[in-house]
Amino acid sequence: MNLTLKVWRQKSDKEKGKMETYQVSGISPDSSFLEMMDILNEQLIAEDKEPVAFDHDCREGICGSCSMFINGEAHGPGEEITTCQLHMREFKDGETVYVEPWRAKAFPVIKDLVVDRSAFDRVMNAGGFISVNTSGNTQDANAIPIDKHDADKAFDAATCIGCGACVATCKNASAMLFVSAKVSQLALLPQGKVEAKERVQNMVKQMDEEGFGNCSNTGACEVECPKGISLENIARMNREYLKSGIS
Repeated sequence: MNLTLKVWRQKSDKEKGKMETYQVSGISPDSSFLEMMDILNEQLIAEDKEPVAFDHDCREGICGSCSMFINGEAHGPGEEITTCQLHMREFKDGETVYVEPWRAKAFPVIKDLVVDRSAFDRVMNAGGFISVNTSGNTQDANAIPIDKHDADKAFDAATCIGCGACVATCKNASAMLFVSAKVSQLALLPQGKVEAKERVQNMVKQMDEEGFGNCSNTGACEVECPKGISLENIARMNREYLKSGIS
């Protein structure tokens, strides 16, 4: 395959960026999108040019770091896949492909396609955990009865990998889907109910302080989420937040 790539290049958050045009050829349809980017970078290095900076780690759809906005879609075309799981057979020979970073105030560009997603870490630090005394007093997990329906819902919420596709897709750059998945995961389990009130209050407060927008109610976040996190979690978080204010 021969492709024309329009790639966002930006040296830092202090400088303006712009789209640069590159040509790549001989790309296998079975290559992943990141492998294609590797080929581009090898080409740039051979030409004594600076390679394109982009995040990646596991390349197995687990870590969520391969965040790219491809042809106007978070992680590119395809349903419930990350960029590293996107294969070049999704594109046509001779096609022009646009590659950009996540666009959000709370995700400032570090360089090229790499953005600072530490806002998510701070939201998690505000309450996305359970405080447990583990000094020999922990109870065996299987000794705590949990309704199968709740366990399944909690597991579904726990599949969130924190990639930020929901933020990048939302026209308001809202982090409601991410935060609600983390709140729901713990709100559904007995271990998380002890700190439920403080958790939802603190995480929502931190989310707002980070500069994420309000939920747009369009559902774009669920559509583009590589793990299919449901909007039901947002409704659950809203209920948890309401309860925390009146109880």
